[in-house]
Amino acid sequence: MATKKQFNSFEEMLASSDVPVLVDFYAEWCGPCKIMSQILEQVNAQLQGRLRVAKIDTEKYTQLASQYQIYALPTLILFKQGQPVDKIEGVLQAPDLVRRLEGML
Repeated sequence: MATKKQFNSFEEMLASSDVPVLVDFYAEWCGPCKIMSQILEQVNAQLQGRLRVAKIDTEKYTQLASQYQIYALPTLILFKQGQPVDKIEGVLQAPDLVRRLEGML
């Protein structure tokens, strides 16, 4: 699903993407986050080439979690051209998430 890449900053990762980036803010201890991870694999397969999925561990990147006001887990934020355009808190089933994202891609 997600390929691991190294970037100097979160902003660099967003700016270097030629497609919108869906960022999954999660924590290892979060049960619903594990469910969402499986759903994101399905969504990524359906929207392949139109979207990039990135995962941010809120325990390791607390400053990013603060900056983007992550108060519930999991939280997904869709970024287009480096700017947040949609925020989804909680678990959403794959068909619902695909429908929501397709309207913004």
